[in-house]
Amino acid sequence: MPAAAALMISSVQKLVLYETRARYFLVGSNPAETKYRVLKIDRTEPKDLVVIDDKHVYTQQEVRELLGRLDLGNRTKIGQKGSSGLSRAVSAFGVVGFVRFLEGYYIVLITKRRKMADIGGHAIYKIEDTNMIYIPNDSVRVTHPDEARYLRIFQNVDLSSNFYFSYSYDLSHSLQYNLTVLRMPLETLKTETAQTRQESFDIFEDEGLSTQGGSGAFGICSKPYEKYVWNGKLLEAVKSTVHRDWLLYIIHGFCGQSKLLIYGRPIYVTLIARRSSKFAGTRFLKRGANCEGDVANEVETEQILYDASVMSFSVGSYSSYVQVRGSVPLYWSQDISTMMPKPPITLDQGDPFAHVAALHFDQMLQRFGSPIIILNLVKEREKRKHERILSEELVAAVTYLNQFLPPEHAIIYIPWDMAKYTKSKLCNVLDRLNVIAESVVKKTGFFVNRPDSYCSILRPDEKWNELGGYVVSTGRLQTGVLRTNCVDCLDRTNTAQFMVGKCALAYQLYSLGLIDKPNLQFDTDAVRLFEELYEDHGDTLSLQYGGSQLVHRVKTYRKIAPWTQHSKDIMQTLSRYYSNAFSDADRQDSINLFLGVFKPTEGKPHLWELPTDFYLHHKNTLSLSQTKRSYTYWWTTGVLKHLPLPFDEVACPENRRKLTVKKFHKYEEEVDIHNEFFRPYELSSFDETFCLAMTNSTRDFMPKNVGIDPSPFTVRKPDETGKSVLENKSNREETVLQRKTAASAPPPPSEEAVSSSSEDDSGTDKEDEGAVSQRSTPVKVTDAGDNTKITENVVQSTKDVYGVNLSDVPSEEDLTIYTRFVQLGQSQHKQDKSSQQLCSKHHLDRVINLVPISAFSEDSIYEVQPPRADRKSIEIFHAHIQAGRGDMQPLGKDDFFMYREYIRNRYL
Repeated sequence: MPAAAALMISSVQKLVLYETRARYFLVGSNPAETKYRVLKIDRTEPKDLVVIDDKHVYTQQEVRELLGRLDLGNRTKIGQKGSSGLSRAVSAFGVVGFVRFLEGYYIVLITKRRKMADIGGHAIYKIEDTNMIYIPNDSVRVTHPDEARYLRIFQNVDLSSNFYFSYSYDLSHSLQYNLTVLRMPLETLKTETAQTRQESFDIFEDEGLSTQGGSGAFGICSKPYEKYVWNGKLLEAVKSTVHRDWLLYIIHGFCGQSKLLIYGRPIYVTLIARRSSKFAGTRFLKRGANCEGDVANEVETEQILYDASVMSFSVGSYSSYVQVRGSVPLYWSQDISTMMPKPPITLDQGDPFAHVAALHFDQMLQRFGSPIIILNLVKEREKRKHERILSEELVAAVTYLNQFLPPEHAIIYIPWDMAKYTKSKLCNVLDRLNVIAESVVKKTGFFVNRPDSYCSILRPDEKWNELGGYVVSTGRLQTGVLRTNCVDCLDRTNTAQFMVGKCALAYQLYSLGLIDKPNLQFDTDAVRLFEELYEDHGDTLSLQYGGSQLVHRVKTYRKIAPWTQHSKDIMQTLSRYYSNAFSDADRQDSINLFLGVFKPTEGKPHLWELPTDFYLHHKNTLSLSQTKRSYTYWWTTGVLKHLPLPFDEVACPENRRKLTVKKFHKYEEEVDIHNEFFRPYELSSFDETFCLAMTNSTRDFMPKNVGIDPSPFTVRKPDETGKSVLENKSNREETVLQRKTAASAPPPPSEEAVSSSSEDDSGTDKEDEGAVSQRSTPVKVTDAGDNTKITENVVQSTKDVYGVNLSDVPSEEDLTIYTRFVQLGQSQHKQDKSSQQLCSKHHLDRVINLVPISAFSEDSIYEVQPPRADRKSIEIFHAHIQAGRGDMQPLGKDDFFMYREYIRNRYL
C-alpha cells in the first residue's frame, strides 16, 4: 500500500450563519480555523433556492475583512447603535440539507454533536440537536395554510435520535471498502489526480501541490453508497453547485464502541449499524420488498476491531466483519386493521420468476460478493399456516435463481426454526447457533489488513486453516455475507447475529495475535462487553422499526434471565403493540416526507389525505419500465466475472469514477490525521477525553475482588461481574475496590502494556478527585463529612491468596534475612570501613558489602553523567523509530531462530 494515501478530511467542520435582509452567509472553517469557505444564500426568492459558492479558500484575516465590509455595506444608518447590517444567527457543526414544502426553502443545521466512536483517528459523531431556519425574508414570504402541518410532520423524524456522521470516514461503506480504496496502486492515483485537474472547475483545486517526490500525499474521497445515506434528497438541490466539503452525509442506525483491555493493551470493539433509506418505514406498514429489490428493515451491521495503540490505517491492525438483516424479499404484507397481535400474512403479488428476489440478491452480489448465505429463522411447523408461507415462497425463489448461477457461487439457504428449539428442553439454542456460526464464518471469512501472524504457522489451528474468504498479500478479505431474517427481523435475528458476531470476534482476535485459539467462551469479560454492545444495538434497531426494545434477549435464550425479566418482556410486548396500532402511521408519514419519497405539490392531495403510500414506494405502479431484465441472466453485467470478490471493490474504470483523488502536501490538514485526532491547537482535559470515558472491560466488567486474573478471556462466575459486585456500593467504596484490584493484580508483561494501563488508570481515578495513586494500597478511608475512620481489610486471608497459612511470629533467621533485604536498598554506594564497623556493632556481621552497579561513571546527588550508548543499541533505537513510521526491516535468519527458540521454550 502506498504510504502516501489517506482519507480526505473535510475542511468545513465549524459553521457560523450570518444574516442580512437580503442574504444568509454561511461561513465554514476547519477545526484550526486557518482555512475558511463562504456560502451565499439568497433570501429574496420566495420559492427558489439560490446558493452561490465561490469555492475560494479564505484565511482568517480575509474572512474578517469580508464580514466587516458586509456589515458596513448593509447598515441603514452609519454610526447608529443597533443598526448593524450583519448579525450572527447561529453556530453549527454541519449542514444536514435544504427542504421545501409549499412555501420557501428551509436550511437544517447541526447545532450539537457528541463523539461516539473513533476508527483509526477518524471521529464518528452523533447528532444531538438541530436547528431548522426558514430562508426567505418575511417581506417576500408567500404563506400557505398547510405549511405548519408539513413542518410538524418533518420534525417528527427526531434527528437527535441515532443519526451519525463523520468529517473524514465514509460511514456508508464498510471498513474493507474504505481501506481497499487506500490500497490502490500509486500509478492509478496519479492518473486519477491528473483527470481531476483536467475536469475540475475549482481554480484552487491544485493549491499547495508539491512537485518534490515523497513530500506529497494523495487524499481520497469516495462517493457514498446511496442506500444508507438518509439526507441524500436534502442535499440534492446543492450537490452540483457547492464544494464537496459542504456535503455532510448522515446515516441512521446505531454506533457504539467499547475498550477491551488485554493486560493494558487497548483494543477497540466498534459496532456500526446502517439502516437502509430505501423502502424504510415501521413494522407492519413496511413488509417484504418493493419493485426495485429494496427490502423493509434492511440493516447492515459491521463489527470493527483494532489495536488502538497504533492509530494509522497504513501500519495499524484493523479487522471487520459484516452481516445483514432484512425482511423476506417477496411481495407480502400484514393487514393491521383487524387489531390482532399477529395479523395474517398475505402474499400480495405472484412472482413466478422471482423478479424482486433477483433484484435484491443482485444488489448483494455487487456489494458483498459470494457466497450469499440466507439464515431463515421463521417457524416451519404451525397448526395454522402463518410464517411458513414465507419459507415456502423463499425456498422456491432461491431454487429458481440458483439454477442460473455457477455452482461455486450459488446462494446458500439455511432454514432453522429457532422458536421450536427454544421451547424444547432437550436442545440448547445457542449451541446450535454456534455450529451454524462456525460454518458461516468459515465460508465468508472476514477482513483483516495484515498478513497472518508467524505464530499461526508455529502453532497451527485446524479451524484457521479451513477459513474461507479471499487471501491477499496484505491480509484477508471477506467475500460474501450472511443474511439473517425472521418475520420482524428483531428478537430472533439479533440473537443469531450476536452468535455469528461472537464467532467472528474470536477469529478477529486470533488474527491480531491476541488469543492462542479462535474460540471465546461465555461469561468472560470480552464476551460480556460484546453482548452488551449487541443488546444496545438490538434495542435501538427494535425501537426504530418496532416501537419497543427487544422482547427476547441473549440471556432469554441462554435461560439464565432473572424472573423479573418476564414482566419486562410483557411490558415491551404491550409497548410494541400500542406503537404499531396508534403511532406507526404518523411515523411512516414523517419518514416518507424526510426521505423525499413524498414531495408536497400545489393542487395535488396532501400527505395525510393519501389512503396508502404503496404507489410511492413502488414506482412501477405509476409508469412502466422501458427496459426489461432477463429472467435467466438476472445479475448485473460484470458481476460474475469478479466473483467471489464484490464488484464494488474491484479496481475497474466504473468504480474509479466514484472516487475523488487530490494531491496535498503530507502535512496539510486535509490528510493529516494526527492533527485531526489530537487537536494540538485546542485546550483539552482528561475529563473530556473520549477514550477514557468509553465503556472499559477492566473498569466495567472485570470483578473487583483481590487476586482475580485480569485477563478478559477468563471465564467468570455469573455473580462475579464487576457490575454485580459494585451495584450496591457507594462511589468511594467502589474507588477503594478498584485500587485494591490494581494493587494486587500481576504487572503487565511489556512497556507498551504499562503505558496503556496508566492511561486507563487515569480514567478510573477521574471519578474521585481526592483519590491517591492506584499503585499504593490504602488501609483507611476517611469520609470528609464524618470524623469516623472506616477500616478496610485490604487483603484476604493468606490461605485464599497464597495457598498457605503464614506463621504469626517470624523466626529470628527470617528477621535477619529481611534485615539484609532492607540493607540492600540502603547500600547504593561503596561502604567505608567505618560503616562496616558500625554495622558489626549492631550484630549485622554477615551483611553483604555492595558495589555500585550503576552504568553511570558519575552518579551522585550532585551530578549524573549519562552512559554512552554502544553502536548496537543505537542501531536498535533507529530500527524502533523506523518501525513506528511504518518502515519495517525484514527479519534475518538470527531473528527467526531467536523467535522460534522463544516459542519452543514458552509453549512447547
